[in-house]
Amino acid sequence: MIDRLFTAIASHTAAAAGRPPAFVIACALILIWILTGPFFDYSDTWQLVINTSTTIITFLMVFVIQNSQNRDAAALQAKLDELIRVSRDARNEFIGIEHLTDAEVEAIRAHLEQDVGQAQPARHARHASVRRLQKRL
Repeated sequence: MIDRLFTAIASHTAAAAGRPPAFVIACALILIWILTGPFFDYSDTWQLVINTSTTIITFLMVFVIQNSQNRDAAALQAKLDELIRVSRDARNEFIGIEHLTDAEVEAIRAHLEQDVGQAQPARHARHASVRRLQKRL
């Protein structure tokens, strides 16, 4: 119950925060705060208002953004797992490797690069060709 509620709130908040009107509202609030400076004589309380507001908003948005990213990553991973599952030549043992440690995933990646003939020296050559391609674009 709470999970669905949080997901709904986080999804709507992330969607709203990523739209141009949210940016315009944020800019307007900052402009209002700046313009009220002379009225409040640029007091410590005046500065505390913006500092506290931005800290609270930032703190809460970390959870919203992280939730959105986690959900997107899990959905993408499920889609990739399905592609591996239905592909005749794919190795099904790769399904779920996102649950391994960073070192284990890196070891698998290094092994795959060696399997296709892209060991460490060749990888640098490949990156050099990518850099040349980027310069042309």
